[in-house]
Amino acid sequence: MGDAEMSRTRLPISGKPRQNPTSLDIHSQDPPFTPPEQVSAPEGAPNVVVVLLDDMGFGAPSAFGGPCEMPTAERLAAGGLRYTRFHVTAVCSPTRQSLLTGRNHHSVGMGVTTEMASAAPGYDGTRPLSAGTIGQILAGNGYNTGAFGKWHQTPARDVSAAGPFDRWPTGEGFEKFYGFLCAEMNHWYPVLFDGTTPVEPTRRPEDGYHLSEDLVDRAIDWVRDQKSLKPDNPFFAYLPFGATHAPYHVPKEYRDKYRGAFDHGWDRQREITLRRQKEQGVVPPDTELAPWAEGVPHWDELSEAERESAASLMELYAGFAEHTDDQIGRFVDALEERGELDNTLFIYILGDNGASAEGGLGGTLNEHRYASGIPDDAETINRYREELGDPSTHAHYPVGWALAMNTPYQWTKQVASHFGGTRDGMIVHWPRGIAEPGGIRNQFHHVIDVLPTVLEAAGIPEPAEVNGVPQQSVEGTSMVYTFNDSAAADRHRIQYFEMVGNRGIYHDGWMAVTRHGTPWEMVQDGSESNFDDDRWELYNTNVDWSQARDISAEYPDKLRELQQLFLVEAGRHNVFPLDDRMTERENPREAGRRDLHGDRRTITFPASASRLTEETAPNVKNRSHTLTARCEIPEAGAAGVLVAQGGRFGGWSLYVHEGRACYAYNYFGLEVYRVRDSEPLSTGEHEIVLEFSYDGGGVGMGGTATLSVDGAKVAEGRVGATIPYYFAFDETFDVGVDRASPVTEDYPVVDNAFTGTLHAVRVDLGDDLHSDSDSELGRERFRAAHE
Repeated sequence: MGDAEMSRTRLPISGKPRQNPTSLDIHSQDPPFTPPEQVSAPEGAPNVVVVLLDDMGFGAPSAFGGPCEMPTAERLAAGGLRYTRFHVTAVCSPTRQSLLTGRNHHSVGMGVTTEMASAAPGYDGTRPLSAGTIGQILAGNGYNTGAFGKWHQTPARDVSAAGPFDRWPTGEGFEKFYGFLCAEMNHWYPVLFDGTTPVEPTRRPEDGYHLSEDLVDRAIDWVRDQKSLKPDNPFFAYLPFGATHAPYHVPKEYRDKYRGAFDHGWDRQREITLRRQKEQGVVPPDTELAPWAEGVPHWDELSEAERESAASLMELYAGFAEHTDDQIGRFVDALEERGELDNTLFIYILGDNGASAEGGLGGTLNEHRYASGIPDDAETINRYREELGDPSTHAHYPVGWALAMNTPYQWTKQVASHFGGTRDGMIVHWPRGIAEPGGIRNQFHHVIDVLPTVLEAAGIPEPAEVNGVPQQSVEGTSMVYTFNDSAAADRHRIQYFEMVGNRGIYHDGWMAVTRHGTPWEMVQDGSESNFDDDRWELYNTNVDWSQARDISAEYPDKLRELQQLFLVEAGRHNVFPLDDRMTERENPREAGRRDLHGDRRTITFPASASRLTEETAPNVKNRSHTLTARCEIPEAGAAGVLVAQGGRFGGWSLYVHEGRACYAYNYFGLEVYRVRDSEPLSTGEHEIVLEFSYDGGGVGMGGTATLSVDGAKVAEGRVGATIPYYFAFDETFDVGVDRASPVTEDYPVVDNAFTGTLHAVRVDLGDDLHSDSDSELGRERFRAAHE
């Protein structure tokens, strides 16, 4: 159907009206029937590829002067354009929602991650139907659409077999989806979805499996199918990788390539990176290193053991980054082999926020326990140096490396006030649309600009209506005006920033900012924050590229002007009320959002129950609870998992081992508490019950686990401490099996399904026994118990 015959402003596009029959006999039909025409993309519309990396700062990739070798990024930059003032939102879900809708994150309900959503309009984690996605728009205009990787935009309560599925990828305009919906994923043993169907890879790490490689394999196969079956249809491939977010999982050879490469430390690395950035022209010659973050040690202040552990974790990260870029290279090669690369608008975004400081001052082997306030010491990390990156670790580097990976800027992920949290490298490659390969573009842009850029390049208007819903305005600015004019004046002139209370406002190079929180302090101290006490800074980035010199004292009137502008922009985009809660907001009750189970105290699962995420599983944390499994033991005996949640880095499991009923509670991988029956289960039907009596008195306290079989108590034991906030984003609640990593070494990875007959599992939840968890007293008790 030609453009002259259709209106692309209302989706789906209406075709020609059906012909009316003029005869009782098909042979007499005049005019003859013609088959209905399909919607086609505008003539000459390019293929579109958007690649998004996770937790990578501006100063990490080699294409922007960093130490992580990324030859594909360099290759695409050499044939395209590097954007040096491209910005994101400081945290993952908000960036992704903004990318796919072309609207600011609060405008589309994603002020924070999906797991931290509240009931406030700017933070409810639910995309309004009035903000159609790029997938919906392109699919409605004749594109084939596929997404492969990390989604992290579906409301957390909807990620279950009960749906609803309207805000899963396949409900948001993607005909094909293969990946995961949560914040992060185990790259060796991932739990994935194919469309809305839960799947696990059939290959194992020992067979050469890795998630990033799997995602690219699927994307390549999908593109080949599209072009084989519909060669004239353009495609849109969205590849948002789980890398380089923790856990840092990478083949050993990539890690080992960087051995010794970071022994000079993060202070020296900042100097090296800035020099390279100036040589490449991605920062001006007079750029200064922004101030070092207060409270973060310099390299020469570390002990020898601390330098060793920090260097090892950075080696791991760099290998992870290079491995990911190599997979993208395979995808680029596949496009080139099919002759599609020249007519593909390829947008490579090197980070959905700045480098992450969520590994703490010293780094960690298990980011989950650090997020609950339990750090690792250097000696412990060094004992695991050879294991780093394998399935036994869930590592994250120290804050010092995050600051270095954001060179030359201040601060890190979460800190929306400073460019270290919001500025990332971005590359655009489109040989048929860009006349200056290897060019650099310094215009100010933001992730909301991607959607209007794609639409302009494809010749598609912004729709006024999608599926009968009038659309709110797209808030981004197309970047196409910069493609062939390096000197073009900026068109994106105003941009607000906000994340967990960190705020900033940009206008024509001037920027007023205030940092409200410290990103590596994941568990707040319980004291109320006063936003009015936050200190504002002022920068003129027209002459101070890196926000190195605060001039607020010199220009108080300009600062007040920008503070007022922030209030105006924040009011327009649903930023208020400001909310600075972090880990606490992962509990739906504290955040004020609906969860799947609500106030239900008893939930029964059939043996066929699908896996559940942390948010959709029964919440057994910080309360007494009872697990009841009805099963049958065959004459040959049985083994395996009855019900489990979490895995190697934190969780619990009720299972049968060596014929005996057992319970294990894994406390952040630091200690595994076990309760076991002394006698094997007899042949026949049994009811196995685990009662957990929580001590109360705060979050993360201990309890007593009592194991019973057929009404008779068979074992009892103490669990010295429990996990207070969350078990894991990349693990699940499973009935009849323990997916991904195992809670206990009593059974193997993956191959641990119960070999008897499991009839049902019931979870009974007791009263919430941490009434002082919102107070400083509750948190002090947790810290005191686990120091």
